Amino acid sequence: MSSKKAISEFELLLIANQVIQEQDNYMEGMRATSVIEKGEVLIFKGEYFLDEQGLPTENTTAVFNMFKYLAHHLSKEFTLENTTR
Repeated sequence: MSSKKAISEFELLLIANQVIQEQDNYMEGMRATSVIEKGEVLIFKGEYFLDEQGLPTENTTAVFNMFKYLAHHLSKEFTLENTTR
């Protein structure tokens, strides 16, 4: 039996975005806008600060690393609630 807390996507995004804003490498506009779960890993998505041609900028790596940090830390504690549609 898992000791993870089942949580809604909305609630998890609130927590994730609070964590993002508390980090030293937070930059304006850095925000998780969606989350999915593959296996036992939470995968966060959001704005990646791409240039006009859709290519990565210097900020893209910071955002990628932040989403990786969220996945690593929040996947230990939370799982998405099962929602039937």
